[in-house]
Amino acid sequence: MKHRIVVLGAGYAGAIAAGRLAKRLHPGDTEITVVNADTDFVERVRMHQLATGQHLKHRPLTDVYAGTGVEVRQARVTAVDVDRRTVALAAGNGTDEIAYDTLVYALGSAAADYGIPGVVEHAYDIAGRHSALRLRDRLDRLAAGGTVLVVGGGLTGLEAVTEIAEARPDLDVAIAARGGLGDWLNEKAQQHLRGVCGRLGITVHEHTDIAGVEATGAVTADGRVLPADVTVWTTGFAVHPIAAATSLTVAPTGQIVVDATMRSVSHPEVYAVGDAGLAEGPGDKPLRMSCASGVPMAWQAADAIAARLTGRKIPKAPLRYFNQCISLGRRDGIIQYVTADDRAKPSLITGRLAARYKEIICKGAAWGVAHPTLYPVRRHHITAIQSESLATMP
Repeated sequence: MKHRIVVLGAGYAGAIAAGRLAKRLHPGDTEITVVNADTDFVERVRMHQLATGQHLKHRPLTDVYAGTGVEVRQARVTAVDVDRRTVALAAGNGTDEIAYDTLVYALGSAAADYGIPGVVEHAYDIAGRHSALRLRDRLDRLAAGGTVLVVGGGLTGLEAVTEIAEARPDLDVAIAARGGLGDWLNEKAQQHLRGVCGRLGITVHEHTDIAGVEATGAVTADGRVLPADVTVWTTGFAVHPIAAATSLTVAPTGQIVVDATMRSVSHPEVYAVGDAGLAEGPGDKPLRMSCASGVPMAWQAADAIAARLTGRKIPKAPLRYFNQCISLGRRDGIIQYVTADDRAKPSLITGRLAARYKEIICKGAAWGVAHPTLYPVRRHHITAIQSESLATMP
């Protein structure tokens, strides 16, 4: 009987894990199934571009995995039973169930509202394709002179506010940041960021906590009103609640707690990658939710699964950071070099060169997903480790 590997989610982490498993394991011994709610692979790091009217290339998952032996099922995951090793699915008007021997949980995350009143009712986000298209439609209908407020001064907020301001110079665009603008960057990067905001006419509200969102703007913690026809919420991400509803060991964030090989600390047949997993990086600091974390997590999980199934030594992926790539519209950016544990170094790249650098990184990540087995493939048979004994291996 073939060893059944089910990958839940086909974002960067899930898609890469499935492709890497197809490269490592012989199809005569394994069945690899990817379950995803969308028919396409979605470049989540480009959602600010999609929201401002830019065209993104369609990458149907059936095309991505054609010829690899990976089966694609379009369905929404509704529950996971880790005791029975089954996953409940919803597709169209029907329901189904799929069983697994090894599960790769990569359901990612969505925008976090943190319980702030009015966010769900009045704010827009760019955490996914559908929400980005919803914002796109609203911006298309916003007349010249309209006001847009981006709440959140992290990477997503900075990319969103500069993209909107560049694409729609006829709008009054502002950003509200809880701390200082880009205060995790080095001084030169912060200066460049302020210069870009000034050039694009972006109003910056620093050290500003938002206590509520209304149809006409946002209310700060000290009672001020920041007017906005459109409020874009980019304050962070929250994982789907499915894992927390199981007996898996999860962190307070709902992320699955994993070891150095991305395997659940409580259920060894389950691996978690991307935003869904809580893994430690350098300095015993949890890896942040990002593509920069999710891709090496996927490499590590896939290689560990393949090694355990085939009796080979488990390789170690570099779970560390090298830089933070920030696009500031289509013609500017910041490449902030960082330490292994993600602290800013003095060195950086800015301007058009940084924009090109970021574009190369984005294209490279998407290309890697779209060509999962283009590199030399060595598919090994399950030998030393039988499927039923996988869960007991160290």
